[in-house]
Amino acid sequence: MKLSVPLPRGPRRPQRPRLVLATAATALAGLLAAASPAATAAATPTAPASATSAATTTTAAAPDIPLANVKAHLSQFQSIAQANGGNRAHGRPGYRASLDYVKAKLDAAGYTTSIQQFTSGGTTGYNLIADWPGGDPNQVLMAGAHLDSVSSGAGINDNGSGSAAVLETALAVSRAQLNPTKHLRFGWWGAEELGLVGSRYYVNNLPAAERSKVSAYLNFDMIGSPNPGYFVYDDDVELEKVFKDHFAGLGVATEIETEGDGRSDHASFKNVGIRVGGLFTGAGRTKTAAQAQKWGGTAGQAFDRCYHSSCDTTANINDTALDRNSDAIAHAVWTLGTGTSVPPGDSYENAADVAVPDNGAAVTSTVTVSGRTGNAPPALSVGVDIRHTWRGDLVVDLLAPDGTAYRLKNSSSNDSADNVIATYTVNASSEPANGDWKLRVQDVGPQDTGYINSWKLTF
Repeated sequence: MKLSVPLPRGPRRPQRPRLVLATAATALAGLLAAASPAATAAATPTAPASATSAATTTTAAAPDIPLANVKAHLSQFQSIAQANGGNRAHGRPGYRASLDYVKAKLDAAGYTTSIQQFTSGGTTGYNLIADWPGGDPNQVLMAGAHLDSVSSGAGINDNGSGSAAVLETALAVSRAQLNPTKHLRFGWWGAEELGLVGSRYYVNNLPAAERSKVSAYLNFDMIGSPNPGYFVYDDDVELEKVFKDHFAGLGVATEIETEGDGRSDHASFKNVGIRVGGLFTGAGRTKTAAQAQKWGGTAGQAFDRCYHSSCDTTANINDTALDRNSDAIAHAVWTLGTGTSVPPGDSYENAADVAVPDNGAAVTSTVTVSGRTGNAPPALSVGVDIRHTWRGDLVVDLLAPDGTAYRLKNSSSNDSADNVIATYTVNASSEPANGDWKLRVQDVGPQDTGYINSWKLTF
């Protein structure tokens, strides 16, 4: 990450047997209906229809990224730095040796690679671009990380960690011989530490027609900080949701990323209108007591005490954070790269979290629909993402603007999986389309926690 400028689940219920073993799959950032078996409701205000099976996910499952493989790349970056003056900075031999190492791995894995040259500070710099064959060339999903370090050290967390995890995800694509729906492209940027030079050069030199094909760029800068936090970029709701859902499935809380906002390569893409997302585990800011209680680690200490220092070596990595974030990268690439698009129609979404009280009163989340004509369709799609430790306790309704209730899900003592991640179809043809639609959720049993993560209507 480039130099800073001044800016600042509840426990499971042990006594109740688990009767259903299948868990819901992670939601797809508004790109898909979800994966767990779900009821299809064509309810009336007085007598909801009985449950039937709903559509299932069409994405391939992401592989677990081997931590040992990622750390092996970090060891290589460390050795390269040690053999080249102690760093991998722009214009230094350690940077080009790092790029050559990554390129050789990708070439052997079947990627089409290219090296892009630029000049910064009177010195030649390099970006590395790798394209996986196949996928829709008009929908490019790109993931990247800066490969350069500062001159004072090897830069193993900043940003060997992101570079190594993106590399290993790209190699996992090759091992799986993935056949994505989107075209997959990976990038490693030079001279980020000098002001996002390499990524900005890449974006500015993309012809407008090619730029418009990049559906999203995902950035990974410092993902193994030794006193880590779990921060998710909030620049795009759908991309943010992909990562939030993944970590929620692990029981790991996340926070919005603010320390690096505008200070890493995603800014180059965002500035030209490309959607961006990404992950970060913290740099020079201090971990608060609340964050230490949430994530572990040491309050009052920087997320990375070796940020931009000579001690940023392979000893400066938290394995758990690196492992979780590497898996999250693969999850995002598989989810966004192999998923089908949202069904035709306009979507209206609310992604604000709403806590669901344990064995308490119902809560609602509102989606406002406006500018439509006529009534809602006979097949109104209701995408629901509720995070909960015992879904059998949940009663879920869709409320039309006039208050009419359409039952989506009943409570059931036999429904012992976590979470409600599903898409329901409701015959709402008697309802005017415009107005405030509400998702109503009530927890009718004790000893569990949860929240509405997001929901949407697709007309």
